[in-house]
Amino acid sequence: MTTSSWLRSKVSQLMPQAQGRASTKVGTVVDVALPRSMQQRLKGVVRKGQEALSPRELRRILTELRSVVDERISEVEAGRRASVIAQWYAKADDGARLDCLVLMSEQFAHDPSVVKAAHVQYEVERGSAAPGQAEIRLRQALDSPRTRLLQRFAGFAQGMRFLVNLRAELLPMLRSDKRLLALDAELAGLFSSWFDVAFLELRRISWDSPASLIEKLIQYEAVHAIRSWADVKNRLDSDRRCYGFFHPHMPDEPLIFVEVALLDQMADNMAPLLDESAMAADLNKATTAIFYSISNTQAGLRGVSFGDSLIKHVVEALQEEFPKLRIFATLSPIPGLRAWMTRNTAAMLELAGPKALQKLAQALSSEQVTPELLLAAFDAPAKLDDKSILCKFLLQCAAHYLCQRGKDGKPLDPVARFHLGNGARIERLNWIADSSANGVRQSFALMVNYLYDLKRLDKHRRQFAQGKIPTSGAIGALEF
Repeated sequence: MTTSSWLRSKVSQLMPQAQGRASTKVGTVVDVALPRSMQQRLKGVVRKGQEALSPRELRRILTELRSVVDERISEVEAGRRASVIAQWYAKADDGARLDCLVLMSEQFAHDPSVVKAAHVQYEVERGSAAPGQAEIRLRQALDSPRTRLLQRFAGFAQGMRFLVNLRAELLPMLRSDKRLLALDAELAGLFSSWFDVAFLELRRISWDSPASLIEKLIQYEAVHAIRSWADVKNRLDSDRRCYGFFHPHMPDEPLIFVEVALLDQMADNMAPLLDESAMAADLNKATTAIFYSISNTQAGLRGVSFGDSLIKHVVEALQEEFPKLRIFATLSPIPGLRAWMTRNTAAMLELAGPKALQKLAQALSSEQVTPELLLAAFDAPAKLDDKSILCKFLLQCAAHYLCQRGKDGKPLDPVARFHLGNGARIERLNWIADSSANGVRQSFALMVNYLYDLKRLDKHRRQFAQGKIPTSGAIGALEF
């Protein structure tokens, strides 16, 4: 490099950000500032524009990250170094954290030339008598430095919790910042292994559990908000059970938990289950276990599925404690119903037919039935007769919705997707089963029972895999 070219290179790093060209609405071409890439910033001298970390700070953080994956140090020392970075990250502002995430995503990727060479060698030796070594080399080439970095972050005491929280912070950024996709995919893949059900512990949570753990239930309950300590005590009473999955590296943090009521029949209303003044049910008469709330607690573990295993393990634990239990079912919300009805009421009216339209008009005291009139009536379900044509029509719409699949082939409703995928069937719709403001807002107070028939779980899974929604005769009778 000549002296003049060296000077131009250094001066360019001190100049304003790189310029691009853009057209205004009136067609005038103007210069616009384009943000520097991470590679440009690492080679720079000064911070520019809205950049969070200066080039010098970026290089320091990158050096510290690389020191974590240094093969010459022990796992203990690597964990210590990772812990120091985690402490810095906890105190950093949002911009500095984003810079660190981008460094982890971009600067610890695979070496394309190594992967290509390993793949070529694998293709050459695949048909030979001993292709094993080529496969081993290909696997090693695909094991990116990013994997090693994250594994070593998981090595210190709070490392697993740090990574789970880090991904929770990262997920909302993915839509606008594609630089983080590789890091997210790496974390998701590792979490699928690290949080496999084989490594999780099923534990009962009771009123005798530590207060800090019970506070976690209050914090994470996502289906029916816990209002008070009296409320949570009711949910942990003698006729109730609560179980959670725990990871050995996060022993005081339930990853998912389920609340169960032990009854003598299938529940059709949430009010008795949440009644703090109600007497505890007689366990000697209990024949039915109702799963009325299942809550995931860690946003960073999105995509890691252990809910189906939780239900299976809880059923086994309940059968061992209460041999008389015969029915295992849920009392579940229908969270997507209102939004779907808002878009599809007109189409449902077409399915109903002229006779039903005439009866609906009479019930609404209107010459013409409109989606707006119907939705307004459904907004006050307590005022409707449960034998009326309006009630029947809403139940028909709900049954139709629960049996609908999206473009991905999965049920539209997320709760239905979960339970049907686990082998349950849609058993029964319940009128005014959740009269809370949230219940009315999301599903006009309707709730649904999913039945886990232990003898037919595999049959229902096969039906579901073949595109059929397992339903009871009562649900089938509601279809248009």
